[in-house]
Amino acid sequence: MRRTPIAALCLLAAACATVPMSPSPTTPDPLPVMLVHGIDDHARQWEPLRRYLAENGFRDFAAVELTPNDGRGGLAKLAAQLDDAARKLCQRTGAKQIDVVGFSMGALVSRYWLKRVDGHVPVRRYVSISGPHHGTWAAYLRWNEGTREMRPGSAFIADLSRDEADWGEVRPYSFWTPMDLAIVPATSSHLEGAVERKFPVVLHPLMVFDGRVMGAVLQALTTGDVEPQRGFDRTPGWP
Repeated sequence: MRRTPIAALCLLAAACATVPMSPSPTTPDPLPVMLVHGIDDHARQWEPLRRYLAENGFRDFAAVELTPNDGRGGLAKLAAQLDDAARKLCQRTGAKQIDVVGFSMGALVSRYWLKRVDGHVPVRRYVSISGPHHGTWAAYLRWNEGTREMRPGSAFIADLSRDEADWGEVRPYSFWTPMDLAIVPATSSHLEGAVERKFPVVLHPLMVFDGRVMGAVLQALTTGDVEPQRGFDRTPGWP
């Protein structure tokens, strides 16, 4: 089967990612996890991470299917879908609290839900993976309500920036790659008040499949012991 150069690069980068290791000790009774995908994607994007978490003791998930997934209905409407999914997850599991992992647009929508939707389900830990928290210039490549909200300096971004570092009882994490070409500049994924980790992942979509990132997500959701650092998470073979 022929593969495009981009597809081949994705496969090569995925093959180079290290196999994630389980932290020790793990949480004996992990919370349900709500997973929120990125723009133009689907809930199945999370299947590798969901399987990995399940192998490490997690039992309950809600992989939200954002509709429409291109953001054209506006990000606040997508946040309302998260609110409904979170309530159903708690009703199904009997949990009083959940953890949230969001990627790209899903990370920004999750943050809006946490900060601006009153009376939402209590959240213990929030993990942002390559979220455009300060906007991305790539959003100018598309014209709809959601992408306009994801542009640097938009009213949506400015509103969230007012209390960026105020997380209350939620413990936030931000994982991102300085090589990102979808979040421009890549530093837009920096989140004030969050524990931050940077990974040398060559393509934006590969962040959710990279073994180092998955391992860090597991640490965040179990021990919570993810040390902040300024350099890359390096693996053997990296200089």
